Amino acid sequence: MSDPSLGAAVRGAVDLSSLRNRPAAPEAGASQAAGAAATVPALVLDVTDDTFAQVLELSRTVPVVVDLWAEWCGPCKQLSPILERVVRELAGRLVLAKVDVDANPQLSQAFRAQSIPMVVALVAGQPVPLFTGAVPEQQVREVFAQLLQVAAQNGVTGTAAVDGEADAAPEAPAEPPMPPLHAEAFEAIEAGDYARAITAYEKALAENPRDEDARAGLGQVRLLDRVQGLDLQAARAAAAEAPTDVAAQFAVADLDIAGGHVEDAFGRLLDLFAQLPSDERGPVRERLLELFALVGDADPRVAAARGRLASLLF
Repeated sequence: MSDPSLGAAVRGAVDLSSLRNRPAAPEAGASQAAGAAATVPALVLDVTDDTFAQVLELSRTVPVVVDLWAEWCGPCKQLSPILERVVRELAGRLVLAKVDVDANPQLSQAFRAQSIPMVVALVAGQPVPLFTGAVPEQQVREVFAQLLQVAAQNGVTGTAAVDGEADAAPEAPAEPPMPPLHAEAFEAIEAGDYARAITAYEKALAENPRDEDARAGLGQVRLLDRVQGLDLQAARAAAAEAPTDVAAQFAVADLDIAGGHVEDAFGRLLDLFAQLPSDERGPVRERLLELFALVGDADPRVAAARGRLASLLF
């Protein structure tokens, strides 16, 4: 969240107007007064296209963090437990709204969720960009602290209280413990030690080649490791000067994927693939396949890029 002004980075890019006027469910109960309390069924809510209006209204009292995710998304499964844990620790100062992008196409389109996980906040009904992709817990805490400051600057200082019925409801069954190598990788990611996380995921895949969570995690952490310390402007300048330099084009494609510009990354690598001699194309094909797996085969942009790659191969 680079700009503390309310919604500065997404005005004109995110249109929530069509979702504002739907009837709110009774449990929303949000007052618009600064410093007020809002009654919610839980601090972590599953939100749909039809119920999003109440979340917009709730954001006038307490900041709402929106987690755009999908069941097939490995990095989402890494990030969501962190978001839920940190939101619960803040004891009502934030509410988390979880949006399954596959089941809620209107919200996915409204937020222009080109890459997931994508995390956006709502403050007084306006969107505030936070981050895209799985990030370490410490970074989540820092971003949420900034979000609370932005909310206070805009008069949104209320809290959310879970109603009595929700308090009395039986707790959901505890999630099974994370496999040891996954836990080691997760701990390493939180510490910023991407090399150790890569090693842990590689060991997990060696033990079980069908471990899709480990495969997804490995792709994500390899990307994080590659883009660490890269300067976008310098990388773009180097790529422009050397259009067939594989390393230079890889750097920009990685930065594009990390920033949610999936089609740009795929297009760049496919153009590079087309320009290279047949005996030099192998690394580009491997990188494309790695990024396809990272974004997910269910994504239509992956299907389109796979189709173009196939046409270039044959």
